[in-house]
Amino acid sequence: MKKKTVFIVQAAVIAAVYAALTYAAAMAGLAYGNIQFRFSEALTILAAFTPAAIPGLTVGCLLSNITSPYGIVDVICGTLATLIAAYLSYKTRKITFKGLPLLSAIFPVITNAVIVGLEITLLMPEGFKLTAFLICAAEVALGELIICYALGIPLYVAIKKLGVDKYLK
Repeated sequence: MKKKTVFIVQAAVIAAVYAALTYAAAMAGLAYGNIQFRFSEALTILAAFTPAAIPGLTVGCLLSNITSPYGIVDVICGTLATLIAAYLSYKTRKITFKGLPLLSAIFPVITNAVIVGLEITLLMPEGFKLTAFLICAAEVALGELIICYALGIPLYVAIKKLGVDKYLK
């Protein structure tokens, strides 16, 4: 297959799996809000393997946020947070600790904490308050941290161990 076709297929599969996993988390009440555990965020580690993860994760997030209770604001802000995180994760993929891209896994935590935390705080009835923002950002960060490191890093290890990474270049 041509490189461009492989890139498009990889991005599309990542987007579809991300959206499906987010909808599964939404059915469990875990996908939206300041306390969220999107299983799909484990896929952000795929940016350490392939640049196709950047559009894949971004489109997957956009599709997922269409059903967000925060509406178009979440579609824009959440998608932007994912795009920035995926790009930074890809750019730092070669920085590893004991063979693990631990730095790549932190960007979804940081970008979602700041951008989604700010989004949620601004949409609160009482408006922006610094204390509320810090609490929301910390809650979003905690959920992201758990998913990205407890699920994302083991996913990275499994992909490497199974040799699947050779298909993700």
